[in-house]
Amino acid sequence: MEITLWIGFIALVIFLLVLDLGVFHKEDHVISVKEALLWTGFWIVLALLFGIFIYYAYEDHFFGIAIDSHSISSGNDALLKYYTGYIIEKSLSLDNIFVIALIFSYFGVPLQYQHRVLFYGILGALVFRAIMIIAGSALIQNFSWMIYVFGGILIITAVKMLFSNHEKVDPEKNFLVKLTRKIFPVSEKIEGHNFFTKINGKTAITPLFLVLVVIENTDVIFAVDSIPAIFAVTTDPFIVFTSNVFAILGLRSLYFALAAMMNKFKYLKISLVFILAYVGVKMLLSNFYHIPTLISLGIIIAAISIGITVSLITAKDDKNLQ
Repeated sequence: MEITLWIGFIALVIFLLVLDLGVFHKEDHVISVKEALLWTGFWIVLALLFGIFIYYAYEDHFFGIAIDSHSISSGNDALLKYYTGYIIEKSLSLDNIFVIALIFSYFGVPLQYQHRVLFYGILGALVFRAIMIIAGSALIQNFSWMIYVFGGILIITAVKMLFSNHEKVDPEKNFLVKLTRKIFPVSEKIEGHNFFTKINGKTAITPLFLVLVVIENTDVIFAVDSIPAIFAVTTDPFIVFTSNVFAILGLRSLYFALAAMMNKFKYLKISLVFILAYVGVKMLLSNFYHIPTLISLGIIIAAISIGITVSLITAKDDKNLQ
């Protein structure tokens, strides 16, 4: 029955993606902040409602489906771990928004085409993350010491993030971009929302395809940093995957809602660094001391809230001084 559950969830995701691009965003247009906020709210509500399904699926038979997981003790335990994993992944995806904004700016992607690029970028991200989650779960289940490796990765990532400077990102130095340019001829200008075009009768790629390559590559790098974080909460593959998917599905609308305001959240980066470091330490201590999931959830929410609040207050004070 668990196979049916996986198939059903993947079918739901495909349906939502087809509905998104094929119906609601069939025509290219500039996404307004209001529209982005509405879609952000929709994806968040949908993710929260799916938590109800998670509860019943792990607590008791729900439409004939029940999950047997050695790492989950009850429906409440499953629900709490799902929400915690979702908030962790959602929080860490905020740093991805900074980089996406820089990539679009660097290549000069018109606003009306950005949604389509992000759609296919996220479609690829879901596939890559599924592979990485399956591999990560298998490693932890077969090699218990991998939890320490993942914990170490998170702490190193936190230190790197603390001293990183996204403004120095240069997509043209990306190895995959260089490789793609060697394999395919590249048109000089963006041609509508097309990824491919013709140059002298030969298939060529447009700058939008290069943008897609960079975004996919960037997400894989972020996934290497963020996916280990959720393994500190649970190693259950279905909860890890579903919480990750819902966090990623809402990334597009969150980008359009926050991209123009990201400079106001200058202290949010410190919150993300703290979350990565905290989760890394939690993983390193997991075999010696178990920090309850509810406490971790509270700490993560508090860290994000403090980062946003301090950023907004500081931004307001800076504006008053001008």
